Amino acid sequence: METKRPTVPEAEEILGGYFSVLDHGFVALVDYMGSDQDIESAARVSYGAGTRKVSQTRGLVRYLRRHAHTTPSEMVEFKFHCSMPMFVARQWIRHRTASVNELSARYSLLPLLFYEPDHSNFAHQSSSNNQGRQSTPTSNELYAGAIERWESLREDAADTYGWLLGEDVARELARIDLPLSTYTQWYWKIDLHNLLHFLTLRVDTHAQWEIQEYGRVMAGILQRVAPLTYEAWIDYNVLGAHLSYGERRALSRLLRAGKDGVGSRDGVPPLTEEDLEELGLSGREIQELCDKLAPPERPDFSLDLSQMQTAEETERKMMGAVPAPVV
Repeated sequence: METKRPTVPEAEEILGGYFSVLDHGFVALVDYMGSDQDIESAARVSYGAGTRKVSQTRGLVRYLRRHAHTTPSEMVEFKFHCSMPMFVARQWIRHRTASVNELSARYSLLPLLFYEPDHSNFAHQSSSNNQGRQSTPTSNELYAGAIERWESLREDAADTYGWLLGEDVARELARIDLPLSTYTQWYWKIDLHNLLHFLTLRVDTHAQWEIQEYGRVMAGILQRVAPLTYEAWIDYNVLGAHLSYGERRALSRLLRAGKDGVGSRDGVPPLTEEDLEELGLSGREIQELCDKLAPPERPDFSLDLSQMQTAEETERKMMGAVPAPVV
């Protein structure tokens, strides 16, 4: 039966397909409602948006994004099926603007899949960021030692889980000592406005690398469902930057200095670090201002469809990791 609901061919192509994330995780678009055209329809409260040119829709979508008019984008929704390590899920769930239904280990047996970072992502604590890691990996010896300890701990946790299940101990008790590296799953439904807020924070380089990986795949899915919104989000949120009052004053002075030429031709000398400090910027703010003015590289979140798996393939992998009770 042919549907009357609005669809997007690029989104239909990946609907129900699973994209791998990390070593055992995945993200799949289960369903979606709406597209860029529905944002325009909601904004204009009109049924005739289909007769408008793409350029007109693009202009309105960008205007709404630029000026933070968010309610029209709340009319578009995404439903994802995701699997991630529990420590990533704990970060993810802080975004309280979605409907979530997580796999319950009280009812279901957990696939015993554990996240193991690659050596390239195994690093010491950052000396400048209390929440992050250094950019360079540790020594091979330290990484090998961590792998050995992780494998021992996880083998013991899995053995204990299986033994408790074999003794018919309640599943809600058998699960309690599984580590945070254990993978969980959930269905996650969110509107487009709140998805953009989630992605803005989670594809940022300051976010933990593991959740960035999920954000990148979901951004690729967004690109297929609402490409005009994706473009505006990249331009205004990912590549754009907010300016403080002191930064705006500094830029205003720079613009005045360059109005009639370069440097001090009009009598206003180029700004120095001392000048920026006098304008009220701290050392960190000065560095952030310089970073904002440096043109960033445009990210590419396009999906590799050759890596998309079917729901059946993903289920076989998950069910293959369900432990057999120890008798």
